[in-house]
Amino acid sequence: MSLHHPDHHSSQEGPAIQDPFSDQISALAADSRVQESFRLIEELEPWTMENLVTITEIPAPPFMEDERAEAYLEMLRELGVDEAYRDEEGNAIAIRRGTVGERTLVLSAHLDTVFPEGTDVTVQFRGDTLFAPGVGDDSRGLAMVLTVLRTMNEMGLETEDDIWFVGTVGEEGLGDLRGVKHLFREGGPRIDAFISVDGGGDAAVVNQALGSRRYRVTFRGPGGHSWGAFGMGNPAHALGRAIEIFDDAAAPFVAEGPRTSYNVGRIGGGTSVNSIPFESWMEVDMRSESAERLQGIDAIFLEAVERALDEQNQGIVDGPRLEVELEQVGDRPSGEIDPSEPFVQRAMASVAHFGFEPRLTRSSTDSNVPISMGIPAVTIGRGGAGGGNHSLDEWWLNRDGHIAIQRTLLLVLAEAGLTPPPAENVAASPLGE
Repeated sequence: MSLHHPDHHSSQEGPAIQDPFSDQISALAADSRVQESFRLIEELEPWTMENLVTITEIPAPPFMEDERAEAYLEMLRELGVDEAYRDEEGNAIAIRRGTVGERTLVLSAHLDTVFPEGTDVTVQFRGDTLFAPGVGDDSRGLAMVLTVLRTMNEMGLETEDDIWFVGTVGEEGLGDLRGVKHLFREGGPRIDAFISVDGGGDAAVVNQALGSRRYRVTFRGPGGHSWGAFGMGNPAHALGRAIEIFDDAAAPFVAEGPRTSYNVGRIGGGTSVNSIPFESWMEVDMRSESAERLQGIDAIFLEAVERALDEQNQGIVDGPRLEVELEQVGDRPSGEIDPSEPFVQRAMASVAHFGFEPRLTRSSTDSNVPISMGIPAVTIGRGGAGGGNHSLDEWWLNRDGHIAIQRTLLLVLAEAGLTPPPAENVAASPLGE
């Protein structure tokens, strides 16, 4: 779930890139070692594509990422890192130590897909276009991370900061960012900056996190025959009334202020047309650019559920009262990293270096978590061309896809601090924070 969803993101005109950061990126890109690295990335295109196919064809349904995670960890380990392991949540982590090691940068992509177990994920080639569920989102991002690591190793590029190359679990849907939440857990490792490769295109820089709350609400009662038990509490009626109350109150709330949305996406329950259901349920999604407004729409929803339950119980003629269960199945935090933040400036300058107009964007991605904590974080695109995300007809075309990998490497080196070559005083280290 990332900036490839039109309904999940918005963009704004980017502020001007400050000269010091533009100059830093230009100088870094002109470094002969970086130029050679760019050439190597182009030479590695067949290898990158091979990895893309391999990763895509390993199923990774929600909460079932283990097979792909183990394979990805081995791919990282084979490239050469100082430490490689899977953490308690299932993330695949490979650590490349820096020469100083006082800071840690994470370069990540997510392992999971939205597709259920049993989905055919075989990659089909139609001309030069790849078709398969998940081929872009986010198998392409995972393949890019591997190419960045291989390039750094083969070119002997050392950085001052430690770099963690990570495949995260649980980015999509009900995964609720569980992998990245674990990375940034209280008492967890110190992470100073975070890059997620997720979403299409080359120009977008996600520095704004779109927050969301999700609930599964279940009304329960004894159930019974539609004629013989008429007068008992009806969970379906309570559910319908809750939706009505919620919509009536939420519509004027979202009509003003920071953009906010709500959606009753799924409903279910009951056994037959002539039976009072013993349970009826719905799944609800609410989003907002503003943490305060998200809290506001959340409160409106919870009040609607309680009112509907109370009204239905007051109308019961016979039988026990209805009950309701509220299960929060998603809580994605919101926030924003200021465009003047050096990390965002470097990301924008990296985009501009390759001739694209940087576009600051709001989206729901793994970066939500560090952004909400005030930790510099961006989500950047996987390049090329693609479409059909989250569908069985998802496709990706390697149209100048190497540029996205070069851009990612450039940002990594700018943030982590490329160590000067031996016996030279040519530095491309980060500017002061």
